[in-house]
Amino acid sequence: MNAIDRLLKGSIDIHAHYGPDAAAKRKVDALAGAQQAVATGMRAIVLKSHEYPTAPLAYTITQAVPEISVFGSIALNSETGGLDPVVVETSAKLGAKVIWMPTLSSNYDYLHKKFKTGGISILDEKGKLLPVVEKILGIVKQYDIVVATGHLPVNECFVLVEKAREMGLRKIVATHPLGFELNTYYTIEQQCRIADMGAIVEYCFVTTLPEDGMPVQTMVEAIRTVGVGRCLLSSDLGQAHNPPPAEGMKMMIATMLSGGLSEKEIEIMVKINPARLLGLT
Repeated sequence: MNAIDRLLKGSIDIHAHYGPDAAAKRKVDALAGAQQAVATGMRAIVLKSHEYPTAPLAYTITQAVPEISVFGSIALNSETGGLDPVVVETSAKLGAKVIWMPTLSSNYDYLHKKFKTGGISILDEKGKLLPVVEKILGIVKQYDIVVATGHLPVNECFVLVEKAREMGLRKIVATHPLGFELNTYYTIEQQCRIADMGAIVEYCFVTTLPEDGMPVQTMVEAIRTVGVGRCLLSSDLGQAHNPPPAEGMKMMIATMLSGGLSEKEIEIMVKINPARLLGLT
């Protein structure tokens, strides 16, 4: 077995998109995605949707494909009720493992896209965290699941992580900090700072593909600077024009090896760190 296959076997993709999807065509549906992940030897996947909670879908897929752990999640967008603690707790009770702060409904996404105004912020007009977000963090802590920053602007991410750590949360993810296309770009100093605060910094392979076009070496250098023990690699794939997530994981591993990361460094980011976040250790 070569290095790529060794690393792929037992790997976990904590961030990928599958059909059905109300807003965009996806490369594969959740059933096919799980079957493809099994064929490559992966250990677990998380189903992400911008429009609906995926825990019930994950439960059903697990019955059909028991050879892999399939987990649900929810992104706190307008379509799912926004910043609603009841919705979050319901998803947690159904087995969701990841709660994303607003993604396509974030005020930052609205500002940089066609809407120009509107969207969801987690801060009030004085820059303080909304009380409802603190309630959501309390639910996340109670169920010992992951809170991820989604598409929040960098200043909101720091406020969120600071409060989460203050409340004792230990499973915090700073989502795609190199996302130029998503307007969620952190400087290297900000990446290190948010990791110092206790977040796992998630680097998404999709950022290196042609649509975003980030040089692989930029990602590798960021990972090395932040430290692999504080980083996570995921595909963020599923778009119709990109490879399916399972194939993308293989491509990602091969790309990171060619970029200079060692097998051990990649193993930490595709197996050990995501397993801890999902409670698989």
